Amino acid sequence: MSAKVKIHLADDHKILIDGLTTLINLHPEFEISGYSLDGNNLLNKVKEEKANLLIVDINMPGKDGIAVLKEYSEGSFDFKIIVLSSYEDLKLIKEVMKLGSKAYLTKQCASENIIEAIKAVLNDEEYYCDVIRKKIFDKFSFQNVKEVKITSEILEKRLSDREIEVLKLIVSECTNKEISDALCLSLGTVETHRRNIMKKIGITSGIGLVKFAIRNNIINP
Repeated sequence: MSAKVKIHLADDHKILIDGLTTLINLHPEFEISGYSLDGNNLLNKVKEEKANLLIVDINMPGKDGIAVLKEYSEGSFDFKIIVLSSYEDLKLIKEVMKLGSKAYLTKQCASENIIEAIKAVLNDEEYYCDVIRKKIFDKFSFQNVKEVKITSEILEKRLSDREIEVLKLIVSECTNKEISDALCLSLGTVETHRRNIMKKIGITSGIGLVKFAIRNNIINP
């Protein structure tokens, strides 16, 4: 029998912790290893419990979620992190993802998306709830795409100028036909660029492409 996935919950509202605990306990492959009402010594608690996953709020007394994530990004920890927050600010989302969070959920969508997010993160995938995903794509329309500063990661992945152009349109939710029209390319060429980009980046999901684009300032909140 496989060992259960251990999850630690951190939020200053006990009622939210109780609600998430009830939802998560409906799935026998998961168990709540512990919870915290503040951020003090949080990462060490999770490590001592040998938890696989931390679900943490941004706003907490003692040490807030951002401070916890900064500590996480500077250390060596085996568990993964999901951020749960009341905020929908894209700059904040960009910051927490850069600090190592694998997923971002608003508290409004937590009950609907928490299990899906947990499974995605455990599968080493990034996850945004639908509200955040929509805000990202609404923000990064084709008309708002900015010039790209070539980062070391882009150079390492050997993305061509044309592939960067295609990537910008992909993460702006343009269809292959719209990309074809915008760049005067055949549909077959667009599909080839899409496959090459995914292969070079080593990503298989649209959310993964968005995160890569944010991290490298291909799109900017």
